[in-house]
Amino acid sequence: MGFHKNQSADDYVTDSGAGATALAIGYKANNGAIGVDSTNHARPTILEIAEHNKLSTGLVVTCSMTHATPASFIAHQPKRTMVEEIAADFLKTDVDVFIGGGRKHFTQRADGKNLVDSLRAKNYQIASSLSEVTKTTSGKLAGFLADEELPKFSEGRGDQLLQSTQTALQLLTQNKKGFFLMVEGSQIDWGGHANDTQYIVNEMLDFDKVIGAVLDFAQKDGNTLVIVTADHETGGFALVGGDMKTGKVEGQFVTKHHTGVMIPVFAYGPGSEAFSGIYPNTKIFDKMLNAFGFKAY
Repeated sequence: MGFHKNQSADDYVTDSGAGATALAIGYKANNGAIGVDSTNHARPTILEIAEHNKLSTGLVVTCSMTHATPASFIAHQPKRTMVEEIAADFLKTDVDVFIGGGRKHFTQRADGKNLVDSLRAKNYQIASSLSEVTKTTSGKLAGFLADEELPKFSEGRGDQLLQSTQTALQLLTQNKKGFFLMVEGSQIDWGGHANDTQYIVNEMLDFDKVIGAVLDFAQKDGNTLVIVTADHETGGFALVGGDMKTGKVEGQFVTKHHTGVMIPVFAYGPGSEAFSGIYPNTKIFDKMLNAFGFKAY
């Protein structure tokens, strides 16, 4: 267990773009940037480096695939708002599996292109429902489970994140060289922005199930490093009361925005000892690179 300091290149309090970009490329970025350093120079992401080394790769989220965090691992744009350009960047990689929302950024575009057809031409199976996702047993998969954002867990999303992650693991482990997978419980952040304790609790419990499944997989596999962290904290959430017998908690917030507090890093598996201590968020990229035994290019 360790902590990372997550200030962006141009602000004490990072946004998701700069925060996730630091994890993905190992360079500080300006707030709002995606996959580029503080001079807007594109740098290869850990996902792209894994691909370059013939590993399988995947992204699974509960937001739009073009949202800042998943985008930071696969796209290179100066602004996170450039969602159509970010969607087009998916076609520039050979990511094996990506599952989330955001179909409209691939199909209802200003340039008139239908990128879902382009994905099919690149041999992706296109899934439009969770049942279609879970039926996929081999090959490349693009799962679009919403036109924009997925519903909250409390509004019927169900086990989408868990089942999507399990499907991704099943597909990615068919590559004997290994894989890189980024899974985000995206809406924990949204609960913080909304200052809604129940929203945070529901989304955290959903994410916790996924972590449990991933740790079970890693324990059986014996050769998988699991890292659990966040790109930032949201809301300044604190527990100010609770009941140990009933499991109830009482939370309070200090802001509807992000904060600059350090973020815990939990690591399990081969190489996990490298994640102890306190370090800049950019070092997580370096530690992942070292765990793989890869060099940046």
